[in-house]
Amino acid sequence: MSQPTQTRPGSLVLLGINHNTAPIEVRERLAIPTERLADAARTLVHQPGIREGLILSTCNRVELITLQDNTGEASHPQSKTDLLRFLHEYFAVPAQDIQPHLYEFRESEAVRHLFRVASSLDSMVVGEPQILGQVKEAYTIAREAGAVSTHLEALLQRTFTVAKKIRTETQIGSSSVSIASVAVDLARKIFGSLQGKTVLLVGAGKMSELAARHLIQQGAASILVTNRTLARAEKLAAEFLHSSVTTAVIPFDDLYDQAARADIVITSTGAPQKIFGRSHGQHFLQRRRNRPMFFIDIAVPRDVDPRMNEVEGCFVYDIDDLQQVASANLADRSREAAAAETIVSREVDKYQERLQSRDAVPAIKALQQQAEAIREAELARSAKRLAALTPEQLEAVEALTRSLTAKLLHPQLTALRESTRNKDTDTD
Repeated sequence: MSQPTQTRPGSLVLLGINHNTAPIEVRERLAIPTERLADAARTLVHQPGIREGLILSTCNRVELITLQDNTGEASHPQSKTDLLRFLHEYFAVPAQDIQPHLYEFRESEAVRHLFRVASSLDSMVVGEPQILGQVKEAYTIAREAGAVSTHLEALLQRTFTVAKKIRTETQIGSSSVSIASVAVDLARKIFGSLQGKTVLLVGAGKMSELAARHLIQQGAASILVTNRTLARAEKLAAEFLHSSVTTAVIPFDDLYDQAARADIVITSTGAPQKIFGRSHGQHFLQRRRNRPMFFIDIAVPRDVDPRMNEVEGCFVYDIDDLQQVASANLADRSREAAAAETIVSREVDKYQERLQSRDAVPAIKALQQQAEAIREAELARSAKRLAALTPEQLEAVEALTRSLTAKLLHPQLTALRESTRNKDTDTD
């Protein structure tokens, strides 16, 4: 009896850059604002050979998670070339500027990477809580855009379960460490004390809000908020109302006139061009009579021209500068991170086993249906000779033929399951 051909659901391919492989100068050229993610995901799945796709774009990474057509081993270099071409065409960035910073993962290694990212094991600050929400948002946008369906849907749901499991079973997220809290640590080093300091939030995003809350905990007394959409600035300012904190909203058009009031400026807008340049720093310091001014630029693309650091009294830190402080936190969390890595490895194995078992199901069903059709055809050919049998005897013949069929199929079904289970090893 011939064994039916198995059809794999496709090849899982992940291509990306992150804070470990590319400086912010490269990452900011590929950053996708939230409002463009749906369009980018739809454009991605319209590329040749891509069935499903999701794009994760944060301040520290841009990753393409795709399910691609199976065309054999020879397709591996081509699929990477196709994704690189998408990055080049969609962002109008020369391929040679991107390629040196890219990493690629396939199949189980792509699953492992995604589990690690969502669990904050691949973050600049290991254990920070924001990344899981960002992965969920990217998934929701891609699904609503029609770019994610059966295969990536199952993978992402499992990813969320693994991330939750790591949060529950380890202490990796026990302390409130985040990019925002790291930035506040830097501010405290510069000023010595943050008591009575004035903070200006440029942009009303979540990261700005987190940083402001950390600053208030360290004694900041006044919060100023500005945003291109005034209503969003007013909403964020209202969240900081407290007896020990004063808040005010600055119209965005008045930003350059009012910014010098702030000791600490936190920027996290989605502006395509830089908001603050070197000349602004000089202007601010003159109005502040050379009292220092600290800029925390969490935005990607950056909001603050790094040349502002050349102005004496201006201290500018972008997302990559925060890496130095983040590294100190990693030592304290290494034990919990090791425990989390063990969970990830175990969950990757489980996911691959489920996936491989699922791959065998269509072939097993087809083989069983083929055998059943042969059994029924043989009984039908013998119908005249069986007509003289009693109902009990016919039932015994039915049971006998089913038993013989099952025993004859057993070696083939076992071999089919085993070959599927060992498939990845055989093709390495």
